[in-house]
Amino acid sequence: MKKNYYKKIRRRMLIVEICITLAMTGVLARAAYIQIWEGADLTEKAQRGYKGSLVSRGKRGSVYDAHYRELAVTLDTQSIGIHPKQVKDRSAVARRLSKVLRKNRKKLSRQLKTKRPFIWVKRQATHDELTAVKALALPGVVFKPAHSRIYPNQFLAGQVIGFTGVDGSGLEGVEFRYDSYLRGQTDRFTVLRDARGRGFDAEQAVLPNYTGNNVVLTIDANIQFVAEQALEQTVKEFNAQSGIALVMNPKTGAILAMAHYPFIDPNNYRRFKRDRWRNRIVTDAFEPGSTMKIFTAAAAIESKSCSAQSIFYCENGSYRVGRNVIHDTHPRGWLTVAKIVKYSSNIGAAKIAGAMGRETFHALLARFGFGSKTGIDCPGETSGRLTSARHWHPIDVANIAFGQGVAVSAIQLVTAVSAIANDGVMMKPYLVQAVTDQHGRIIKNTTPKPVRRVISVRTAQVVRRIMASVVDEGGTGTKAALASYTVGGKTGTAQKIDPDGSYSKKRFIASFIGLAPVDNPKAVVFVAIDEPLKRHYGGTVAAPAFKRITRATLGYMAASPSDKPAELSPLFRKAAMRKSGT
Repeated sequence: MKKNYYKKIRRRMLIVEICITLAMTGVLARAAYIQIWEGADLTEKAQRGYKGSLVSRGKRGSVYDAHYRELAVTLDTQSIGIHPKQVKDRSAVARRLSKVLRKNRKKLSRQLKTKRPFIWVKRQATHDELTAVKALALPGVVFKPAHSRIYPNQFLAGQVIGFTGVDGSGLEGVEFRYDSYLRGQTDRFTVLRDARGRGFDAEQAVLPNYTGNNVVLTIDANIQFVAEQALEQTVKEFNAQSGIALVMNPKTGAILAMAHYPFIDPNNYRRFKRDRWRNRIVTDAFEPGSTMKIFTAAAAIESKSCSAQSIFYCENGSYRVGRNVIHDTHPRGWLTVAKIVKYSSNIGAAKIAGAMGRETFHALLARFGFGSKTGIDCPGETSGRLTSARHWHPIDVANIAFGQGVAVSAIQLVTAVSAIANDGVMMKPYLVQAVTDQHGRIIKNTTPKPVRRVISVRTAQVVRRIMASVVDEGGTGTKAALASYTVGGKTGTAQKIDPDGSYSKKRFIASFIGLAPVDNPKAVVFVAIDEPLKRHYGGTVAAPAFKRITRATLGYMAASPSDKPAELSPLFRKAAMRKSGT
């Protein structure tokens, strides 16, 4: 009996031993499998639980004007974040934060319900916001070092400089175009944290200075300010929609001012409609209207199809081309090429272009850069529109001669007139003269770059004298005249196109483009006012603004005043006179 009992006990013990052995073997086998085959993956998972990777970005470089005055700078600040797991009463925290940060309480409360270990509450907080939040002493709220982009002059050159997003990347303008130079370099380092996501000491490399490079513009803040003030005054005076102004040094292609109105404040760019953000001087194309007559005359004189004193009959104000009729504002009879530009005769311009022929006319307009990008260092440049001469009918040739059926940008127009001002040589326009490192050393330099010779020196001189006649008594641009400097220019009054495709009788772009002094131009200035209501002629609306900008610019540049030229006729006395076949 006892013998059987002990046998059962031993059998049970053996079974238990076998089970324990098998279990231990299984545990050891599993441990070995995990250690050998899954060890690396599990170690990485464990480290992810208590290690976090932080990105550190250096300061963004500054943007300066031509004289190293600050237009955009970066300041040290802090961003406000929160660890939701450390917050017990999330509704109360959301209520208190939303009040001092002026954020939507319900939206913030939803954000705090996330399962993520960390969320941002306010990036690049202001000093007042930081002070207010720190005074609350809320659990889970942390303050991280950050950089804040500041534009100390607020509206000055807002569309040109552009702005950055909360991550410090450039979104518009120079900030976008030169982002790769301006942005600070980045580095990653590891931060240890506990189960609640709270950071504590970790090994961190000492980071070098990762400050970005600086960008130095060709824009002069003083000239820019004058241009913007003249624009604002003009747009308000004539109840217009908007205005643009551009000032260029014709000898170098450097942009001295690039102004828009209405303004934007890059510090608060979200408060402005998106269509205000872009640099319309570069991105937008428009029909130039009568300013195109400058190039029609230049093309005719350069091609030798006629001279400045060749005469055309202007049909007393009404001229039929096929089924279309071209009109002049004032009826004229016989006019020279010079006076066709001076009095801004559409019919005369159409006949000048007709005498050239469409192929010659198109070729010279293309040499002036119409239909092609200038290559200026600004984002979003348009090439405008200059269709192939093969598709031109007689009415197209006529219309393009006085600025209809062709689209140009302001930068194209100013670059083309600058070629006339620079004795026929076109210079590539540029906005940034240098990129420097944090110590002021130049790492990229822009030098003036000739593009091509467009017209001869003689043609350029003749066309400048024709432009001067526009500002003299009897011309359409007398309100652009200066007392101390000779001025040459051209008015433009372009009809806008209505939604039905027809030319509007109520909506216009009034413009004036000119150069000064005539014999040795130091500046080319363009002003365009969009949809003025009280008046709409370029000579009435835009010419006075041109005058204010040009007078201030030349005075600031200390240009030497020159005497006004004598009558134009002596200039053309030696030119061959030839009547057109009318």
